Amino acid sequence: MAKQYDVLFRLLLIGDSGVGKTCLLCRFTDNEFHPSHISTIGVDFKMKTIEVDGIKVRIQIWDTAGQERYQTITKQYYRRAQGIFLVYDISSERSYQHIMKWASDVDELAKEYGMDFYETSACTNLNIKESFTRLTELVLQAHKKELDGLRTYAADELNLAELEEEERKPDGAENSPKTCWC
Repeated sequence: MAKQYDVLFRLLLIGDSGVGKTCLLCRFTDNEFHPSHISTIGVDFKMKTIEVDGIKVRIQIWDTAGQERYQTITKQYYRRAQGIFLVYDISSERSYQHIMKWASDVDELAKEYGMDFYETSACTNLNIKESFTRLTELVLQAHKKELDGLRTYAADELNLAELEEEERKPDGAENSPKTCWC
């Protein structure tokens, strides 16, 4: 069975309750929009594979509950994430103001980071694919050294398999009609 992806990354969606984290996730993974809101309890996730720069990336996207009572659970997922989306509702100034609180929570584990800004809409599908792809690209860049090692390892494995195959061939096999080296 062929390998379905080259690398696996975990991305995290955080922000206040009701800002649209689950809607963004469903739009990206399933290309669906559900206008009715059902609050996430604890943490949920979905997966999607995308290709970036010839690398098949399997993304686990963790959708966290925004309610205060779940924040101790949510913080446990920060350490496992390679990328984090800070999500707020543009029609809610309060959710925008809380972004700084969410960012400071993330900053406890990552002191220096640069953030790209994307205005997205799960309803209209505005910048959904672009924002997930960009974060995946940034994570790939951050892990470039590991990925180069992965590529070298895969190439070495292929060369080793070819060498082993050559070693199993009897001398003169290509010229002898009676020899079989299956």
